[in-house]
Amino acid sequence: MNEHIQGLNRDQTLLFPDVLEKYVDEENPVRFIDAFVDTLNLEKMGFTHSTPTDTGRPSYDPKVLLKIYIYGYLNQVRSSRKLEKECHRNIEVIWLTKKLAPDHKTIADFRKDNVDCVKAVFHEFVKVCMRLDLYGAQFIAIDGVKFKAVNSPERNLNQKKLQGRLNAIDESVAKYINYMEAIDREEEKQGDKRAELQENVKMLLSKKEEYAEVLKSLKASSQNEVSFTDPDCRLMRSNRGKMEPGYNSHIAVDDKNHLIVDYNVTNNSSDMNELSPLAKSAKETLKVKSIEVATDKGFFTDLEIKRCVDEGVVPYVPEPKRHGPDLKKCGVPTPDFYIEKFVYDKLSDSYVCPAGNRMLFQCTVSRLGKVMRMYRSNACFSCRFFGTSCTSNRHGRIIERWEYEELLEDMRMRLRFHPEKMGARQAVVEHVFGTIKRPFNQGYFLLKGLEKVWGEVGFTMLAYNLRRALNILGSRVLVASLGRHGAGKFC
Repeated sequence: MNEHIQGLNRDQTLLFPDVLEKYVDEENPVRFIDAFVDTLNLEKMGFTHSTPTDTGRPSYDPKVLLKIYIYGYLNQVRSSRKLEKECHRNIEVIWLTKKLAPDHKTIADFRKDNVDCVKAVFHEFVKVCMRLDLYGAQFIAIDGVKFKAVNSPERNLNQKKLQGRLNAIDESVAKYINYMEAIDREEEKQGDKRAELQENVKMLLSKKEEYAEVLKSLKASSQNEVSFTDPDCRLMRSNRGKMEPGYNSHIAVDDKNHLIVDYNVTNNSSDMNELSPLAKSAKETLKVKSIEVATDKGFFTDLEIKRCVDEGVVPYVPEPKRHGPDLKKCGVPTPDFYIEKFVYDKLSDSYVCPAGNRMLFQCTVSRLGKVMRMYRSNACFSCRFFGTSCTSNRHGRIIERWEYEELLEDMRMRLRFHPEKMGARQAVVEHVFGTIKRPFNQGYFLLKGLEKVWGEVGFTMLAYNLRRALNILGSRVLVASLGRHGAGKFC
Protein backbone atom coordinates (compact mmCIF):
# COMPACT_ATOMS: atom_id res chain seq x y z
CA MET A 1 0.00 0.00 0.00
CA ASN A 2 1.41 3.39 -1.01
CA GLU A 3 1.78 5.75 1.94
CA HIS A 4 1.76 8.94 -0.13
CA ILE A 5 -1.26 10.82 -1.42
CA GLN A 6 -1.45 10.44 -5.16
CA GLY A 7 -2.40 13.10 -7.67
CA LEU A 8 -4.68 12.62 -10.67
CA ASN A 9 -3.58 11.31 -14.00
CA ARG A 10 -2.91 14.28 -16.29
CA ASP A 11 -4.71 12.54 -19.16
CA GLN A 12 -7.87 12.04 -17.11
CA THR A 13 -10.90 14.15 -18.04
CA LEU A 14 -11.93 16.57 -15.26
CA LEU A 15 -15.20 18.34 -14.55
CA PHE A 16 -14.53 21.92 -13.40
CA PRO A 17 -17.26 24.24 -12.05
CA ASP A 18 -19.36 25.46 -14.94
CA VAL A 19 -19.36 29.14 -13.89
CA LEU A 20 -16.49 31.44 -12.91
CA GLU A 21 -18.41 32.69 -9.86
CA LYS A 22 -17.88 29.38 -8.04
CA TYR A 23 -14.08 29.78 -8.04
CA VAL A 24 -14.17 32.74 -5.62
CA ASP A 25 -15.62 32.30 -2.13
CA GLU A 26 -17.58 34.99 -0.31
CA GLU A 27 -14.69 36.03 1.96
CA ASN A 28 -12.24 36.52 -0.91
CA PRO A 29 -10.85 40.11 -0.93
CA VAL A 30 -11.43 40.44 -4.68
CA ARG A 31 -15.17 40.61 -4.01
CA PHE A 32 -14.72 43.80 -2.02
CA ILE A 33 -12.27 45.27 -4.56
CA ASP A 34 -14.84 44.65 -7.27
CA ALA A 35 -17.74 46.11 -5.27
CA PHE A 36 -15.74 49.11 -4.00
CA VAL A 37 -14.44 50.22 -7.41
CA ASP A 38 -17.92 49.81 -8.92
CA THR A 39 -19.25 52.41 -6.44
CA LEU A 40 -16.74 55.05 -7.58
CA ASN A 41 -17.45 57.76 -10.10
CA LEU A 42 -14.14 57.64 -11.96
CA GLU A 43 -15.22 60.31 -14.42
CA LYS A 44 -15.71 62.78 -11.58
CA MET A 45 -12.33 61.79 -10.14
CA GLY A 46 -10.65 62.62 -13.46
CA PHE A 47 -9.63 59.16 -14.68
CA THR A 48 -8.88 58.98 -18.40
CA HIS A 49 -11.23 57.10 -20.77
CA SER A 50 -13.99 57.12 -18.14
CA THR A 51 -16.53 58.07 -20.82
CA PRO A 52 -16.63 55.90 -23.98
CA THR A 53 -16.02 57.78 -27.24
CA ASP A 54 -18.22 57.58 -30.34
CA THR A 55 -15.29 56.93 -32.68
CA GLY A 56 -12.12 54.90 -32.64
CA ARG A 57 -11.30 51.59 -31.05
CA PRO A 58 -13.09 50.90 -27.72
CA SER A 59 -10.84 51.30 -24.67
CA TYR A 60 -10.75 49.27 -21.49
CA ASP A 61 -13.02 50.51 -18.74
CA PRO A 62 -10.71 52.31 -16.25
CA LYS A 63 -12.53 50.48 -13.46
CA VAL A 64 -11.09 47.19 -14.76
CA LEU A 65 -7.55 48.57 -14.75
CA LEU A 66 -8.02 50.15 -11.33
CA LYS A 67 -9.18 46.80 -9.95
CA ILE A 68 -6.08 45.14 -11.39
CA TYR A 69 -3.75 47.65 -9.71
CA ILE A 70 -5.50 47.53 -6.33
CA TYR A 71 -5.30 43.74 -6.41
CA GLY A 72 -1.65 43.90 -7.49
CA TYR A 73 -0.52 46.25 -4.74
CA LEU A 74 -2.52 44.24 -2.19
CA ASN A 75 -0.66 41.08 -3.25
CA GLN A 76 2.84 42.51 -3.84
CA VAL A 77 2.55 42.48 -7.64
CA ARG A 78 3.30 45.99 -8.92
CA SER A 79 5.03 45.44 -12.27
CA SER A 80 2.78 45.90 -15.30
CA ARG A 81 4.31 42.84 -16.99
CA LYS A 82 3.66 40.67 -13.95
CA LEU A 83 0.12 42.01 -13.72
CA GLU A 84 -0.41 41.04 -17.36
CA LYS A 85 0.64 37.47 -16.52
CA GLU A 86 -1.73 37.41 -13.55
CA CYS A 87 -4.61 38.29 -15.90
CA HIS A 88 -3.96 35.04 -17.77
CA ARG A 89 -3.16 32.58 -14.97
CA ASN A 90 -4.57 33.93 -11.67
CA ILE A 91 -8.17 32.77 -11.17
CA GLU A 92 -8.86 35.67 -8.76
CA VAL A 93 -7.79 38.25 -11.34
CA ILE A 94 -9.65 36.40 -14.09
CA TRP A 95 -12.80 36.63 -11.93
CA LEU A 96 -12.10 40.28 -11.10
CA THR A 97 -11.66 41.35 -14.73
CA LYS A 98 -14.31 38.97 -16.14
CA LYS A 99 -11.57 37.28 -18.15
CA LEU A 100 -10.29 40.50 -19.73
CA ALA A 101 -6.50 40.52 -20.14
CA PRO A 102 -5.03 43.94 -21.04
CA ASP A 103 -1.43 43.95 -22.24
CA HIS A 104 1.34 45.33 -20.01
CA LYS A 105 1.58 48.64 -21.88
CA THR A 106 -2.11 49.35 -21.39
CA ILE A 107 -1.76 48.53 -17.69
CA ALA A 108 1.36 50.69 -17.32
CA ASP A 109 -0.16 53.63 -19.21
CA PHE A 110 -3.19 53.60 -16.93
CA ARG A 111 -1.05 54.12 -13.84
CA LYS A 112 1.14 56.70 -15.58
CA ASP A 113 -1.83 58.71 -16.91
CA ASN A 114 -3.90 58.68 -13.71
CA VAL A 115 -1.38 59.33 -10.93
CA ASP A 116 -3.28 62.45 -9.87
CA CYS A 117 -6.48 60.48 -9.28
CA VAL A 118 -5.16 57.79 -6.91
CA LYS A 119 -5.41 59.96 -3.79
CA ALA A 120 -9.11 60.51 -4.44
CA VAL A 121 -9.61 56.72 -4.44
CA PHE A 122 -7.64 56.50 -1.18
CA HIS A 123 -9.88 59.12 0.43
CA GLU A 124 -13.01 57.28 -0.70
CA PHE A 125 -11.86 54.15 1.09
CA VAL A 126 -11.10 56.22 4.18
CA LYS A 127 -14.74 57.36 4.09
CA VAL A 128 -15.85 53.73 3.95
CA CYS A 129 -13.73 52.95 7.02
CA MET A 130 -15.07 56.01 8.84
CA ARG A 131 -18.64 54.82 8.29
CA LEU A 132 -17.63 51.49 9.82
CA ASP A 133 -16.19 53.27 12.87
CA LEU A 134 -12.66 52.03 12.20
CA TYR A 135 -11.11 55.44 13.00
CA GLY A 136 -10.92 56.80 16.54
CA ALA A 137 -10.45 60.36 15.22
CA GLN A 138 -8.92 61.51 18.52
CA PHE A 139 -5.18 60.83 18.29
CA ILE A 140 -2.93 60.39 15.24
CA ALA A 141 0.79 59.77 14.85
CA ILE A 142 2.84 61.35 12.07
CA ASP A 143 6.24 60.28 10.81
CA GLY A 144 8.29 60.11 7.63
CA VAL A 145 9.89 57.23 5.76
CA LYS A 146 12.43 57.19 2.94
CA PHE A 147 11.75 55.15 -0.21
CA LYS A 148 14.43 54.28 -2.76
CA ALA A 149 14.11 55.93 -6.17
CA VAL A 150 14.90 54.46 -9.59
CA ASN A 151 18.35 56.00 -9.50
CA SER A 152 21.64 54.47 -8.34
CA PRO A 153 23.99 56.49 -6.10
CA GLU A 154 26.54 56.52 -8.94
CA ARG A 155 24.03 58.41 -11.08
CA ASN A 156 23.55 61.09 -8.44
CA LEU A 157 26.23 63.79 -8.46
CA ASN A 158 26.84 67.06 -6.66
CA GLN A 159 29.17 69.89 -7.72
CA LYS A 160 32.16 68.36 -5.93
CA LYS A 161 31.67 64.94 -7.53
CA LEU A 162 31.16 66.50 -10.97
CA GLN A 163 34.38 68.46 -10.67
CA GLY A 164 36.16 65.29 -9.55
CA ARG A 165 34.91 63.38 -12.60
CA LEU A 166 35.98 66.20 -14.90
CA ASN A 167 39.48 66.05 -13.41
CA ALA A 168 39.55 62.27 -13.80
CA ILE A 169 38.54 62.58 -17.46
CA ASP A 170 41.34 65.08 -18.09
CA GLU A 171 43.84 62.66 -16.57
CA SER A 172 42.54 59.75 -18.66
CA VAL A 173 42.63 61.79 -21.87
CA ALA A 174 46.22 62.83 -21.14
CA LYS A 175 47.20 59.18 -20.63
CA TYR A 176 45.55 58.13 -23.90
CA ILE A 177 47.32 60.93 -25.79
CA ASN A 178 50.69 59.92 -24.35
CA TYR A 179 49.98 56.30 -25.29
CA MET A 180 49.07 57.27 -28.86
CA GLU A 181 52.27 59.27 -29.16
CA ALA A 182 54.21 56.21 -28.05
CA ILE A 183 52.41 54.12 -30.68
CA ASP A 184 53.25 56.70 -33.35
CA ARG A 185 56.92 56.06 -32.67
CA GLU A 186 56.39 52.39 -33.48
CA GLU A 187 54.96 52.44 -36.98
CA GLU A 188 54.19 48.72 -37.13
CA LYS A 189 51.75 48.98 -34.18
CA GLN A 190 49.69 51.79 -35.66
CA GLY A 191 46.29 51.24 -37.24
CA ASP A 192 43.55 49.45 -35.28
CA LYS A 193 45.09 50.17 -31.90
CA ARG A 194 45.33 53.91 -32.57
CA ALA A 195 41.75 54.03 -33.90
CA GLU A 196 40.50 52.35 -30.73
CA LEU A 197 42.33 54.86 -28.55
CA GLN A 198 40.98 57.77 -30.58
CA GLU A 199 37.46 56.44 -30.10
CA ASN A 200 38.02 56.24 -26.32
CA VAL A 201 39.29 59.82 -26.25
CA LYS A 202 36.28 60.98 -28.27
CA MET A 203 33.91 59.25 -25.85
CA LEU A 204 35.65 60.81 -22.82
CA LEU A 205 35.55 64.29 -24.34
CA SER A 206 31.82 63.87 -25.02
CA LYS A 207 31.26 62.82 -21.43
CA LYS A 208 33.34 65.77 -20.24
CA GLU A 209 31.19 68.15 -22.25
CA GLU A 210 28.05 66.67 -20.67
CA TYR A 211 29.43 66.93 -17.13
CA ALA A 212 30.65 70.48 -17.72
CA GLU A 213 27.19 71.54 -18.90
CA VAL A 214 25.54 69.96 -15.85
CA LEU A 215 28.06 71.59 -13.50
CA LYS A 216 27.39 74.96 -15.13
CA SER A 217 23.64 74.50 -14.65
CA LEU A 218 24.08 73.56 -10.98
CA LYS A 219 26.22 76.61 -10.28
CA ALA A 220 23.62 78.83 -11.95
CA SER A 221 20.76 77.32 -9.92
CA SER A 222 20.17 77.01 -6.19
CA GLN A 223 20.52 73.22 -6.23
CA ASN A 224 23.61 71.28 -5.27
CA GLU A 225 22.94 67.87 -6.82
CA VAL A 226 21.58 66.24 -9.95
CA SER A 227 20.20 62.75 -10.63
CA PHE A 228 20.53 61.48 -14.19
CA THR A 229 18.00 58.61 -14.13
CA ASP A 230 15.26 60.26 -12.04
CA PRO A 231 15.82 64.03 -12.07
CA ASP A 232 13.33 64.66 -9.24
CA CYS A 233 14.87 62.36 -6.60
CA ARG A 234 17.43 63.59 -4.09
CA LEU A 235 20.20 62.00 -2.07
CA MET A 236 18.96 61.37 1.46
CA ARG A 237 19.77 59.21 4.42
CA SER A 238 17.58 56.11 4.52
CA ASN A 239 16.13 54.66 7.72
CA ARG A 240 19.10 52.27 7.83
CA GLY A 241 21.54 55.18 7.77
CA LYS A 242 22.68 54.65 4.17
CA MET A 243 22.85 57.60 1.77
CA GLU A 244 20.93 56.86 -1.45
CA PRO A 245 18.67 58.71 -3.93
CA GLY A 246 15.05 58.57 -2.89
CA TYR A 247 11.89 60.33 -1.79
CA ASN A 248 10.51 61.21 1.62
CA SER A 249 6.92 60.16 2.38
CA HIS A 250 4.96 61.23 5.46
CA ILE A 251 1.89 59.51 6.82
CA ALA A 252 -0.72 60.30 9.47
CA VAL A 253 -1.96 57.16 11.25
CA ASP A 254 -5.00 56.88 13.53
CA ASP A 255 -4.30 55.06 16.80
CA LYS A 256 -7.52 53.00 17.00
CA ASN A 257 -6.78 50.43 14.28
CA HIS A 258 -3.50 51.81 12.85
CA LEU A 259 -5.23 52.94 9.67
CA ILE A 260 -3.65 55.67 7.55
CA VAL A 261 -5.62 58.92 7.46
CA ASP A 262 -3.52 60.86 4.95
CA TYR A 263 -0.09 60.99 3.34
CA ASN A 264 2.24 63.12 1.23
CA VAL A 265 5.47 62.73 -0.76
CA THR A 266 8.38 65.14 -1.16
CA ASN A 267 11.96 65.10 -2.41
CA ASN A 268 13.09 67.13 0.61
CA SER A 269 15.03 64.93 3.03
CA SER A 270 14.07 67.09 6.01
CA ASP A 271 10.79 66.62 7.89
CA MET A 272 10.62 70.28 8.86
CA ASN A 273 7.62 72.26 7.57
CA GLU A 274 5.68 69.03 6.92
CA LEU A 275 3.78 68.73 10.20
CA SER A 276 1.00 71.31 9.98
CA PRO A 277 -0.12 70.64 6.36
CA LEU A 278 -0.46 66.90 6.97
CA ALA A 279 -2.04 67.33 10.42
CA LYS A 280 -4.55 69.83 9.05
CA SER A 281 -5.41 67.57 6.12
CA ALA A 282 -5.89 64.59 8.46
CA LYS A 283 -8.17 66.62 10.74
CA GLU A 284 -10.29 67.72 7.79
CA THR A 285 -10.44 64.17 6.44
CA LEU A 286 -11.70 62.86 9.79
CA LYS A 287 -14.13 65.82 10.03
CA VAL A 288 -13.33 66.71 13.63
CA LYS A 289 -12.89 70.12 15.26
CA SER A 290 -9.76 69.16 17.18
CA ILE A 291 -7.31 66.28 17.20
CA GLU A 292 -4.12 65.32 19.04
CA VAL A 293 -1.00 64.73 16.93
CA ALA A 294 2.29 63.22 18.06
CA THR A 295 5.53 63.08 16.09
CA ASP A 296 9.28 63.07 16.66
CA LYS A 297 11.64 66.01 17.11
CA GLY A 298 12.59 66.03 13.43
CA PHE A 299 9.30 67.84 12.74
CA PHE A 300 9.85 70.52 15.39
CA THR A 301 9.84 74.15 14.32
CA ASP A 302 8.34 77.06 16.24
CA LEU A 303 6.18 78.23 13.37
CA GLU A 304 4.87 74.72 12.63
CA ILE A 305 3.70 74.36 16.23
CA LYS A 306 1.83 77.66 16.00
CA ARG A 307 0.23 76.69 12.70
CA CYS A 308 -0.97 73.43 14.26
CA VAL A 309 -2.54 75.24 17.21
CA ASP A 310 -4.19 77.76 14.88
CA GLU A 311 -5.75 74.87 12.92
CA GLY A 312 -7.18 73.13 15.98
CA VAL A 313 -4.41 70.53 16.21
CA VAL A 314 -2.96 69.71 19.65
CA PRO A 315 0.72 68.88 18.97
CA TYR A 316 3.03 66.59 20.95
CA VAL A 317 6.49 67.23 19.51
CA PRO A 318 9.71 66.80 21.52
CA GLU A 319 11.87 69.89 21.36
CA PRO A 320 15.49 69.45 20.23
CA LYS A 321 18.00 70.46 22.87
CA ARG A 322 19.08 74.06 22.54
CA HIS A 323 22.52 73.54 24.01
CA GLY A 324 25.70 71.76 23.00
CA PRO A 325 28.93 72.65 21.17
CA ASP A 326 27.36 75.50 19.19
CA LEU A 327 26.05 77.16 22.34
CA LYS A 328 29.42 76.78 24.06
CA LYS A 329 30.97 78.76 21.23
CA CYS A 330 28.55 81.57 22.11
CA GLY A 331 29.94 81.75 25.62
CA VAL A 332 27.72 79.41 27.67
CA PRO A 333 30.22 76.84 28.93
CA THR A 334 28.33 74.98 31.70
CA PRO A 335 24.99 73.09 31.73
CA ASP A 336 23.87 74.96 34.84
CA PHE A 337 23.34 78.06 32.72
CA TYR A 338 21.71 76.55 29.64
CA ILE A 339 18.56 78.37 28.57
CA GLU A 340 16.33 75.68 30.11
CA LYS A 341 17.58 76.76 33.55
CA PHE A 342 16.17 80.28 33.19
CA VAL A 343 12.63 80.62 34.61
CA TYR A 344 10.11 82.94 32.98
CA ASP A 345 7.81 84.99 35.22
CA LYS A 346 4.67 85.79 33.23
CA LEU A 347 3.29 88.36 35.70
CA SER A 348 6.36 90.59 35.58
CA ASP A 349 7.39 89.61 32.01
CA SER A 350 10.91 88.80 33.11
CA TYR A 351 13.35 85.90 33.51
CA VAL A 352 15.08 84.75 36.68
CA CYS A 353 18.54 83.34 36.04
CA PRO A 354 20.06 80.41 38.00
CA ALA A 355 22.02 82.94 40.08
CA GLY A 356 18.76 84.61 41.20
CA ASN A 357 19.10 87.79 39.14
CA ARG A 358 16.07 89.13 37.29
CA MET A 359 16.36 89.81 33.54
CA LEU A 360 13.99 92.48 32.24
CA PHE A 361 12.54 93.07 28.80
CA GLN A 362 14.67 95.37 26.65
CA CYS A 363 13.44 95.40 23.03
CA THR A 364 12.09 93.31 20.15
CA VAL A 365 13.96 92.11 17.08
CA SER A 366 12.94 90.17 13.97
CA ARG A 367 14.77 86.91 13.22
CA LEU A 368 13.84 84.55 10.37
CA GLY A 369 10.31 85.89 10.18
CA LYS A 370 9.73 85.68 13.95
CA VAL A 371 9.40 88.52 16.45
CA MET A 372 11.77 87.90 19.36
CA ARG A 373 11.67 89.69 22.72
CA MET A 374 15.10 90.39 24.28
CA TYR A 375 15.79 90.14 28.03
CA ARG A 376 18.94 91.08 29.94
CA SER A 377 20.13 92.21 33.38
CA ASN A 378 22.69 94.80 34.52
CA ALA A 379 23.56 92.46 37.38
CA CYS A 380 25.54 90.21 35.00
CA PHE A 381 28.75 92.26 35.35
CA SER A 382 28.83 92.00 39.14
CA CYS A 383 27.78 88.33 39.15
CA ARG A 384 30.41 85.83 40.28
CA PHE A 385 29.45 83.50 37.40
CA PHE A 386 30.08 86.12 34.70
CA GLY A 387 32.82 84.99 32.32
CA THR A 388 33.23 81.60 34.02
CA SER A 389 30.02 79.54 34.26
CA CYS A 390 27.66 81.79 32.32
CA THR A 391 28.45 84.21 29.50
CA SER A 392 31.48 86.28 28.61
CA ASN A 393 29.51 88.57 26.31
CA ARG A 394 30.43 92.19 26.98
CA HIS A 395 26.72 93.07 27.00
CA GLY A 396 25.94 90.38 29.56
CA ARG A 397 23.68 87.35 29.16
CA ILE A 398 20.82 87.89 26.72
CA ILE A 399 17.72 85.69 26.51
CA GLU A 400 15.53 85.73 23.41
CA ARG A 401 11.86 84.83 23.76
CA TRP A 402 9.54 84.24 20.84
CA GLU A 403 6.31 86.26 20.98
CA TYR A 404 4.32 82.99 20.94
CA GLU A 405 6.60 81.13 23.33
CA GLU A 406 3.64 80.23 25.57
CA LEU A 407 2.48 77.79 22.88
CA LEU A 408 5.77 75.91 23.22
CA GLU A 409 5.56 76.05 27.01
CA ASP A 410 2.08 74.54 26.92
CA MET A 411 3.35 71.74 24.69
CA ARG A 412 6.29 71.06 27.01
CA MET A 413 3.81 70.78 29.87
CA ARG A 414 1.65 68.33 27.93
CA LEU A 415 4.67 66.17 27.15
CA ARG A 416 5.70 66.21 30.80
CA PHE A 417 2.29 65.07 32.06
CA HIS A 418 1.54 62.67 29.18
CA PRO A 419 4.79 60.88 28.28
CA GLU A 420 2.73 57.90 27.08
CA LYS A 421 1.83 59.88 23.96
CA MET A 422 5.34 59.47 22.55
CA GLY A 423 5.31 55.75 23.24
CA ALA A 424 1.96 55.48 21.49
CA ARG A 425 3.31 57.44 18.53
CA GLN A 426 6.10 54.95 17.96
CA ALA A 427 3.84 51.92 18.35
CA VAL A 428 1.24 53.31 15.95
CA VAL A 429 3.30 54.64 13.07
CA GLU A 430 6.23 52.20 13.08
CA HIS A 431 3.79 49.33 12.66
CA VAL A 432 2.70 50.82 9.34
CA PHE A 433 6.25 51.33 8.08
CA GLY A 434 7.20 47.79 9.03
CA THR A 435 4.22 46.33 7.19
CA ILE A 436 4.82 48.39 4.04
CA LYS A 437 8.51 47.59 3.82
CA ARG A 438 8.47 43.93 4.93
CA PRO A 439 5.29 41.96 4.17
CA PHE A 440 4.34 44.34 1.32
CA ASN A 441 7.96 44.63 0.08
CA GLN A 442 7.35 48.20 -1.08
CA GLY A 443 10.38 50.11 0.14
CA TYR A 444 11.30 51.21 -3.37
CA PHE A 445 9.63 52.82 -6.38
CA LEU A 446 9.15 51.58 -9.93
CA LEU A 447 8.30 54.93 -11.53
CA LYS A 448 10.40 58.05 -12.06
CA GLY A 449 9.42 61.62 -11.23
CA LEU A 450 7.76 63.14 -8.17
CA GLU A 451 4.31 63.26 -9.78
CA LYS A 452 4.31 59.56 -10.69
CA VAL A 453 5.78 58.62 -7.32
CA TRP A 454 2.72 60.24 -5.71
CA GLY A 455 0.58 57.72 -7.59
CA GLU A 456 2.70 54.78 -6.45
CA VAL A 457 2.55 55.88 -2.83
CA GLY A 458 -1.21 56.28 -3.13
CA PHE A 459 -1.66 52.68 -4.26
CA THR A 460 0.64 51.49 -1.46
CA MET A 461 -1.27 53.37 1.25
CA LEU A 462 -4.61 52.22 -0.17
CA ALA A 463 -3.42 48.60 -0.20
CA TYR A 464 -2.24 48.86 3.41
CA ASN A 465 -5.58 50.29 4.61
CA LEU A 466 -7.46 47.69 2.61
CA ARG A 467 -5.45 44.86 4.16
CA ARG A 468 -6.05 46.22 7.69
CA ALA A 469 -9.81 46.56 7.11
CA LEU A 470 -10.02 43.06 5.62
CA ASN A 471 -8.17 41.61 8.61
CA ILE A 472 -10.48 43.40 11.06
CA LEU A 473 -13.89 42.93 9.42
CA GLY A 474 -13.51 40.56 6.50
CA SER A 475 -14.57 40.95 2.90
CA ARG A 476 -18.22 39.99 3.44
CA VAL A 477 -18.82 42.76 6.01
CA LEU A 478 -17.08 45.35 3.84
CA VAL A 479 -19.13 44.39 0.78
CA ALA A 480 -22.32 44.53 2.83
CA SER A 481 -21.43 48.03 4.05
CA LEU A 482 -21.21 49.22 0.45
CA GLY A 483 -24.64 47.77 -0.27
CA ARG A 484 -26.18 49.59 2.72
CA HIS A 485 -24.95 52.96 1.55
CA GLY A 486 -25.67 52.33 -2.11
CA ALA A 487 -23.55 52.60 -5.24
CA GLY A 488 -22.12 55.98 -6.12
CA LYS A 489 -22.44 57.37 -2.58
CA PHE A 490 -18.70 57.75 -2.09
CA CYS A 491 -18.00 60.45 -4.63
